[in-house]
Amino acid sequence: MSHGTKGTGRRTRRWLGIGGAIVVASLALEAAFVWPLSQWAGALAGWLKGAGAVGALIYATVYIAAAVLMLPGAVLTAGAGFAYGPVLGTLLVSPVSVAAATMSFVLGRTLARGWIARRIEGDPRFRAVDAAVGEHGFRIVLLLRLSPLFPFNVLNYALGLTRVRLRDYILGSAIGMFPGTALYVYLGSLVRDLAMTDSVARESTARLVLSVVGVGATAAATLFIARVARRALAAELALGSSATSSASPERKS
Repeated sequence: MSHGTKGTGRRTRRWLGIGGAIVVASLALEAAFVWPLSQWAGALAGWLKGAGAVGALIYATVYIAAAVLMLPGAVLTAGAGFAYGPVLGTLLVSPVSVAAATMSFVLGRTLARGWIARRIEGDPRFRAVDAAVGEHGFRIVLLLRLSPLFPFNVLNYALGLTRVRLRDYILGSAIGMFPGTALYVYLGSLVRDLAMTDSVARESTARLVLSVVGVGATAAATLFIARVARRALAAELALGSSATSSASPERKS
């Protein structure tokens, strides 16, 4: 397969993903006006907030378990925004997602090492990451988190097989995951706000317009960061692969 065909395939998958996200968001926004979500949202948000630390602990436990089991976490991330709002939701999800990523990382380095290795050993992207992460651990982890090269749950385990230090992994993950976390939490809070809106139509329309503008700006910033990170990551991985290739003959001689 040529590089052009691979590039076209990646672009197609990216646009399909964006299109799917738009469809899901549209259905969620429509549901906010059609279904009795105001009662559901009020009950859920009220219960979690009323439960205080217990509610946050339950949420954290479910989130970490989902990450360890490699279940999609986007819905849970958005759920924090739905229940707690954009600010408190982000403050809750950020440390919880780092804790979940760290637990998967440790499992990937210890108990699940053989199983994970069999799943990713043939991936050339992982070999390039492994070559680069030994010298620039924090930078590579940061760029990987900002760039959608690997899915979140797969990356947690895969990095456990590399030589990256735990400190670099945690710090790079905490900073790199923040933009995406903030975006998903904000989307969740938007659905909650629309579901709970009982104002007149004009006020609802104004809120919808402002919310869409806010989502667009946040998404644009996140996509821009991901694009820049992807380019920087490609350069880093290319250097790592070149260094590994040049070092191989020396080890054989």
